[in-house]
Parts: sequence; structure tokens; C-alpha cells
Amino acid sequence: MTVTSQPVQPPSASPDLAQLLRPVVRESSVSEVAKRLLDHLSAGDIRPGTRLPAERQLAEALGVARSSVRGALSALDVLGIIEIRPGSGSYVRAGTSEFLPRAINWGLMLGQRRTQDLVEVRTHLEGVSARLAAERATAGDVARLEEHLTRMREAGTDAAAFIDADIAFHLETANIARNSVLSDILHSIRALLQVWMERVSDLEGTVSGTLCEHDAVLAAIRAHDADAASEAMAEHMRMANARLRSTIDATEEAAD
Repeated sequence: MTVTSQPVQPPSASPDLAQLLRPVVRESSVSEVAKRLLDHLSAGDIRPGTRLPAERQLAEALGVARSSVRGALSALDVLGIIEIRPGSGSYVRAGTSEFLPRAINWGLMLGQRRTQDLVEVRTHLEGVSARLAAERATAGDVARLEEHLTRMREAGTDAAAFIDADIAFHLETANIARNSVLSDILHSIRALLQVWMERVSDLEGTVSGTLCEHDAVLAAIRAHDADAASEAMAEHMRMANARLRSTIDATEEAAD
């Protein structure tokens, strides 16, 4: 039997995708950005191995902040739909068309029950992250955490800026823990949950409550008190998960 191999196409940029995209209605909506990208990827017009436009191009085409594009690309990378190559760009994976239907039904866009499974796993891992950070933090590490918390306070009514700083605080804590596997897992989980985190930011009391909870975590890490850091993070996760649960419940009730 003679097998005819397909010629390997060199990776190429895809400016056509940026030209086809229309602005997203809700600015900074990671879910809307991801859905729009999925729509075009599932159309079959983009070959595996194709390099997607740069974050800046996608942000301009969609009319959103680059942080929203970054979050959407990160989520698609976690789901195996694209591959992010540091210093090179984002590329469409082979076999994407077969995986897309499963990705759309995943808990990324909708209030699926598995969202709660992600929340449960995240709760325990964030506690471990805070404990290790308290044990290993340097003065420079603490200073960076303080900068993220300051950005959260200064965000005011800018929900996107507040969420970016919140995410940065948690990722910084994971970096300070100096465990690459833990950091990668937490980054992936947060990417998948970010669509819900955006909706939680609209709840009354979220900003003030979140700031107080982060203050407690930072104070414990600064004091190198591992037990207090773990407990403070556990309390933050308990409150954050309650806010998340109320948002999911409200969404599911509205859909019924």
C-alpha cells in the first residue's frame, strides 16, 4: 500500500482571522472572546499549524483589552485547541476540528457541574500555594504582592483592571511557592474559571470583601506564618466560592 503524505505547511500568521473578527459587545469578556475565536476555528478555514494573529491585533479587531485576549488564548491552550509557544505565538493544533465540539460543551462557557469540581480542586491548591509562599517569600516577593494589591485598590470601578490585579496576586503567590507544577495547574484552573470570575465582580460587596481577604493573605505571607497564610487563603476561597456559587445559580435559574 502506498501512503501519500501531505506536504508540511510552514507555520504562518493569519491576518485574515483578525480581519474577519467583529468587536465583542462586552469589553473584557474572556468568554465572548473565546467563543468568537472558537467560531472561526471551527469553521475549518484555518489549517492546523497556522499561527494566530498577535494579541494586539486580536484585541484591536475585537475591541477588547489585551488581557481579555490573553485569558481567552490561555483557556483555549488548556483545552488543547491551540498551542502557545513563548516568544513565537499561538498556533492551531492538529485535529482541532474533532476536539471543538467537546470543548464547547466543557465548563468553560456554561455553568456545568464540573465547574464546582474545578473550584474544589482550586480551593485546596491555593491553600498549599499560600503556605509554601509564606515559607519561601523574600522581601522582593512580598513587595510584588503588595504592588498587585495596590493595583486592586486603585482599580476603582474598572472591573477588568481589578480582575487582572486579582489574578496577578494569585499567580504571584504561586510563583513565590516555587513549585512549577503547582503554578501550572493553578494557572490552568484560573483560566477555565475566569469567565465566572468576571461575573462575580458585579456582585455587591465583592470588591471590598476580596480586598480584605487578600490583605489577610498578604499579612500572613509577610510574617512568614505558614499556618495563618493557609487559613487566610482558605477563608478567601470559602468566600470567593460562595460568591461564585451564587452567580452560577442565578445563571442556571435564568436559563430554566
